[in-house]
Amino acid sequence: MTDAAAAVVALAAAAGALAARPVPLWLGVAVVVAAFGLRRPLLLAAGVAVATSALAARSWSGLSPPEPGPVDATVTLVGDPADAFGGTRAEVRLGARRVEALARGRAAGRLADRLAGERVRLTGHLQPLPETDRLWLAPRHLSGRIAVSTVGEWSPGGPLARLANGLRRTLLAGASSLPDGTRSLFAGFVLGDDRGQPTEVAYDFRASGLAHLLVVSGQNVAFVLAIAAPLVRRLGLRGRLAAGVAVLVLFGTLTRWEPSVIRAVAMAGVTLLAATLGRPASSLRVLALAVAGLLVVDPLLVHSVGFQLSVGACAGIALFGAALTRRIPGPRPLAEALGVTVAAQAGVAPVMVPLFGGLPVAALVANLLAAPAAGPLMMWGLVAGLPAGLVGGAFATVAHLPTAALVTWVAGVARVTAGLPLGQLSAVHVAGVAAGVAVAVVAARRDRRGAAAVGVAMAVVAGLVVPALAVARPPPLGAFAAGTGATLWRAGTATVLVLDGAQGDPGRLMSQLHLAGVRDLDVLIASRPGSREAASAETVQRRYAARLVLAPPKSRLLGATVPPPGSRLVLGELTVAIDHAGDGLVATVAFHPPR
Repeated sequence: MTDAAAAVVALAAAAGALAARPVPLWLGVAVVVAAFGLRRPLLLAAGVAVATSALAARSWSGLSPPEPGPVDATVTLVGDPADAFGGTRAEVRLGARRVEALARGRAAGRLADRLAGERVRLTGHLQPLPETDRLWLAPRHLSGRIAVSTVGEWSPGGPLARLANGLRRTLLAGASSLPDGTRSLFAGFVLGDDRGQPTEVAYDFRASGLAHLLVVSGQNVAFVLAIAAPLVRRLGLRGRLAAGVAVLVLFGTLTRWEPSVIRAVAMAGVTLLAATLGRPASSLRVLALAVAGLLVVDPLLVHSVGFQLSVGACAGIALFGAALTRRIPGPRPLAEALGVTVAAQAGVAPVMVPLFGGLPVAALVANLLAAPAAGPLMMWGLVAGLPAGLVGGAFATVAHLPTAALVTWVAGVARVTAGLPLGQLSAVHVAGVAAGVAVAVVAARRDRRGAAAVGVAMAVVAGLVVPALAVARPPPLGAFAAGTGATLWRAGTATVLVLDGAQGDPGRLMSQLHLAGVRDLDVLIASRPGSREAASAETVQRRYAARLVLAPPKSRLLGATVPPPGSRLVLGELTVAIDHAGDGLVATVAFHPPR
C-alpha cells in the first residue's frame, strides 16, 4: 500500500466515523475482506468507511442517557480526579457505563487522593448529562453524572494499575523538593498531568503555542523506548516486539491514555510491527494506518479536539517538515527546528483557526526557544525521576537541579512570548500565507527566483507583519465584554476591569484580555464575594498587577480594598462610582466627559 492509499483509507475512516449511519457492520467487513483479496486500496477505503460508520452509530446509541436514581456502588476510576466546579471531578466506570462523578465538601477531599485504575465505593444520585455537556463529553464515552454524597472504601485495582500508579507516585515524590509551580509543570512534561497548574501558567503555554509540551506526544514515547532499548535489544525479534508493546501499554497506562497518548502509542506500535516484519514504512503511512485502526476501535475519537490536534501536527510534519527544512537557509539544527515548527502549525491550523479563532504568531518564536530544552527535560525527568523518588532527600534535590533549570527556562519562554504583541493568524492570514507559499513553490519549480522571492515575501507579510500591525494599533476605546461576567472599560490610558458575575474559566478571561491588547490595569473590581470571582481576580492580578483592587467586605480576595459606599474614582476619561448592594458591590463606569 502506498502512502497516498494509506492516507485515503484514514480519511475514509474519519468520514465514516463522522457520518455515524446505522448501516450493517457485516457489509463493511465483507468489503474490507474483498479489498484485501483483490488488492484494491479504494475498495478497502470504502469498506473501512462503512465499518466505522456502523461502529460510530453503535457508539452513539450506547451513550443513551441513564435513568435517574440513587447510586450505591463500587466504581473504577478511568481518570485521575481533578479540581472542578468548586469540588472534585472524576471519570468512573459504573457497570457498563462511563459517567462523570462530581463530589464536594468532605467527599471531594476523599476522592481527590485516588488515582486512575483504583476502585472506590460511591453513594450519590445518577442523572443524565445536560445537553450542553453531552456533545463535548461524548468522545470520552461519558453518558451520565453522579452527584456524589459520600466516598467509602477503596482498593488499588489490578496489577497494571498498581504498577503504573506506583511509578507515578514515585516520580512525583522525587519531585517534591521542587516549588509547587515547577512540580506541576514537571508532571505535565513527563506524565501529561495538567492538574495543579496555575491558571495563568496554563494560559501562558496556550497563548505562546507551547501547550503541546504539557501533553504526552510521540517524543515522550520515543524517549521511553530509547530508555528501554538496552534491555530490549538482548531479546530476539519477536521478543523485541512483545517487550516493546509491553513498554507502550505500561506507558499509556502511566499517562492515562489521553487522545495524544493513544495516537502516539498506536504509531509506535505500527512502527514496531513494521520493523519486525521487515517492512519499514514512512511516517505518513504509519500515521494513516494508526489513525484508521484507532477509528475502527473507537470511532468517537474523531470528535476529540485533542486527537484532531495531535493527528494534524503529525500530518503537517510528515507532509511538509522535511521539505521545509531543506529549503530553509542557515545552520541545520535551526533549519530543522524551524521547519518542523512551521509544518506542525500548518497541520493544526484547520483545527485551531475555526475552533480557537487563530494561531498565535508567538508560537514560532516560542517553539524555537523552548523545543531544545523540552526534549532533555522529558528524558531527564524519567531517567532521574525514578531514582530520586526511591532515594529521596538530598539526592532527589540534587538530581532535580537540571529539571528545575529546564522547567524554569521553558516556563519563562512561555510567559515572555505569551505577552508579545504579535497577534494571531486568522483564516484570512492563513489563506494569505498559503497563497504566498504556493506562489513560491511554483516559481521555484520553474526556476523563477524573482517570483519565488515575491511569494516568500507575501507569506511573511501575511503571517507575521499584518497580525503584528493589527495588535500594534491603538486599542479600541469604550466598554466590551471580556468573557462571561466581565466587562473591560478603556478610555485614553485608563483601563478598568469589572468582574460582575461567576467566571467559568479564568483562562478564557485571560485570553480575552490578551486579544484585546491589555498590557496593564488601573482598577480591578470583583463585584461579588464568591470564591469563583476571587479566583478569577487573583489570576488576573498575578499577570496584570492592577494598581487598585476593590472587593466587597466578605470577599475571599486577598489584598483587596473594601471601598466605602458612594466612592468615586476619576481615572483620566473614566469615572467609576461604587455603591454597596447586599453582599456585593455595584460599579458604574462612565466616560468623563460624557460621549
